[in-house]
Amino acid sequence: QVQVVESGGGLVQAGGSLRLSCSASGRTFSVYAMGWFRQAPGKEREFVAAAIMWSGRSTYYADSVKGRFTISRDNAKSTVDLQMNSLKPEDTAVYYCAAASRSGSVYAPAIYDYWGQGTQVTVSS
Repeated sequence: QVQVVESGGGLVQAGGSLRLSCSASGRTFSVYAMGWFRQAPGKEREFVAAAIMWSGRSTYYADSVKGRFTISRDNAKSTVDLQMNSLKPEDTAVYYCAAASRSGSVYAPAIYDYWGQGTQVTVSS
């Protein structure tokens, strides 16, 4: 089993920045990838960014956040952070961190076995 806990989030004005952190514990040696998803009210959960653990270059982003968000990993600590810059009101959502123990498309929620409780990000205009 792997436990996933997010931290960070909050309220920020448009154009501002926030940093989300995600920590995995338990059988972290089995984690293939860690990703961030978000869900706005009335909308489906969508992919934001992901990183293949133990792979220095393998990071993935949704088109909507490319150039604004950066995912970074610390394999020794089993953490992934999401630095969010130039935030827009449409970035407002609950952000979830997830861990996948099997390989597959990191864009698909289905490969992620373990999910955090989510953290609210609100961007005011």
